[in-house]
Amino acid sequence: MADVLSQSQIDALLNSFSANGSEAFEEIEANDSNNVKNYDFRMPRKFTKEQLKSVEGIFETYARVVSSYLTGLLRLYCKVEVLQIEEQRYNEFNNALPDYVLLSTIDMGIEDEDVMETSVIMQISNPVTYCMIDRLMGGDGQFTEINRDFTEIEVGLMTNVINKLTASLKQAWDPFIEIHPKLTNVETNARVLQSIAPDDVVILVMLELEIRKIKNTISICIPALNLESMMAKFSDRFAKNGKKFDINKDNERREEILNGIKNSKLKIDAILSETQVDLYDILTLQPGDIIPLNMSISDNVTVKIGEHIWFDGKLGEKNDHKAIKIDNIYKN
Repeated sequence: MADVLSQSQIDALLNSFSANGSEAFEEIEANDSNNVKNYDFRMPRKFTKEQLKSVEGIFETYARVVSSYLTGLLRLYCKVEVLQIEEQRYNEFNNALPDYVLLSTIDMGIEDEDVMETSVIMQISNPVTYCMIDRLMGGDGQFTEINRDFTEIEVGLMTNVINKLTASLKQAWDPFIEIHPKLTNVETNARVLQSIAPDDVVILVMLELEIRKIKNTISICIPALNLESMMAKFSDRFAKNGKKFDINKDNERREEILNGIKNSKLKIDAILSETQVDLYDILTLQPGDIIPLNMSISDNVTVKIGEHIWFDGKLGEKNDHKAIKIDNIYKN
């Protein structure tokens, strides 16, 4: 039978804990807080930091492509960058969406028997959507808070934009795996879309899009199982770990690139001088009039390629043609 503590022994234990135990307990809690991390056994992490870093690199390329496309389409400066990449369940993503939102289902189009059907969801936030619609309809690209379903015309306009955003995925993924992405469906109600099971784990890629003063997101939702099968097919030639650097092949590539651009034609401008003349003087110029320049006849002529100064030299003639003898080379 176990020993029973007397009241005096119990009081002694409580007193000792009051004196020393609380400090020791606080110290243990402080030490544990630095070393212990919460782990959710209901949703274990499927991807390592290195794998998520690879995905981030792919979508950084995609962000640059999308930024260039939207800037040209809207004739406004658009900045796109990767905001966040995280794992979560699909129902968490879906439940956070408003009632009316533009959702697109995209078939990645991977022609490989080992890769399961790969469908991803792209969601464009309403502030970005209405800003684009306003601009495409001839407006200034202003956004006002609107809580209604999209009209057929608005869906038609955005479908054309989403088709181009879908095609741009190929350029970002091509260095890793061959894909033929295709837009399969556009929905305006998040509750109707059932292409992914609620409890499935997904990778959520959030891109921040800035148009004028409007900042909001484009979200791309990729099922984890699909992404795992895609990453398993990444070409070995892009694996950097354990790969030896071949200096001879690198030099050959450099030579091929240089040979390819040697025949490129560039416009070269030789600037004798720059001066300011009144409009009245220009309108009254006659043959034989002289315009004084802000330089000596012995000064060098500036040679520009594009907007940058590359050389300067002496102006002269060779074989009955105007020529410039290069004196100095500038580092750009």
